[in-house]
Amino acid sequence: MRRKSSLNRWTTFDTVVTLLAVLVCFITIYPMWYVLIMSFSDPVAASSGSVTFLPVGFTLDAYDIVLGNERFWRSLLNSVLYVIIGVILMLITTVSVAYPLTRSNLKGRKLLSLFLIIPMYFGGGMIPSFILITKLGWYNSPLALIVPGCYSIWNIILCRTYLASIPNELSEAAFIDGATNMQALWKIYLPLAKPVLAVITIYTIVGIWNSWFSAVLYTTRQEIQPAQVYLRSILNASSMADLGVNYSEEKLKMYMERMLSARQIKYTVIVIVTLPILMVYPMFQKHFTKGVMLGSLKG
Repeated sequence: MRRKSSLNRWTTFDTVVTLLAVLVCFITIYPMWYVLIMSFSDPVAASSGSVTFLPVGFTLDAYDIVLGNERFWRSLLNSVLYVIIGVILMLITTVSVAYPLTRSNLKGRKLLSLFLIIPMYFGGGMIPSFILITKLGWYNSPLALIVPGCYSIWNIILCRTYLASIPNELSEAAFIDGATNMQALWKIYLPLAKPVLAVITIYTIVGIWNSWFSAVLYTTRQEIQPAQVYLRSILNASSMADLGVNYSEEKLKMYMERMLSARQIKYTVIVIVTLPILMVYPMFQKHFTKGVMLGSLKG
C-alpha cells in the first residue's frame, strides 16, 4: 500500500510538472509562431486581428516586397559583415587578455584584473562615448559600429576563469619541451577552450546582430546601417499619417492597400531578420551548453 501510494504521489507530481513545462513552452513558442503565421496570412485578416493560432489565407506578397527591397539586402549584408568581423576581433581580444591573466609569473596581475573589473561596473555614459567617436573621426563610419563592440570585460573574465581551470601540468610539460607561450596557447589551451569560445561566439553573434542603438546614434548613412535599423524603420513607419489630406480615389485606394499590408510587412521583416540567429544557434549548441557550466566553475 505504501509503495502504491508513493507511486500515485509521484505520478501526480510528474503530471503537474509536465503541464507546467508545456505551459512554459507554449508561452515561449507562441509569439514566434504568431509572427510567422501573420507574415503569410491574408493582409485583410492580419490587419483585422482575425489570425490567432492558425493562418488565415496564404500569400507571399509581403516576402516579395521585402526581399525585393535593395535597402534590405544592403542592411542584411552589413549585419553579416559586422558579425563576422566582430566575432573575430572579440575572440582575439578576449584570448589575448585572458591568457596572460592566468600566468602566475605575470607582474601586476591583480592590478590588471582590478583595472578590468572597474569599467565593467562604471562607464562614462552615452555623451562621452559620442564625443569620443566624433573626435576619432568615426562618425558615419563602419568603425563606430565595429570597434566599440570588439571587446567585452565579461567575456574576458569568463575566458580567464575557464583557462585557469585547465591543469598547469599541461603547459609546464610544454614549456619543458621548449614551447613558447604562443605555442602553448595555440596548441594546448585553445583546443581545450572550444566550449567557452563557443559561448563567447554565440553571445557576440546575438549581441551584434540585435544591436541597433549604436547604429542610430553614430550613423545617418543608410548604406552602412545594419538590418536591425532597417527593421526599426519599418516598425516605426507611419503608413497612414497624412490621410487627412484630400487624395484622389485612386491614390486613396493605393494608400489603403499599403496600410493593409504594412502590418504584415513588419512581421515578415521580423521573421527574415530572426531566421539567421535561429539557424546559427544549433551549430554551437553542443559546446554552448558545456561552456556555460564549465566556464563558471574552477577545480
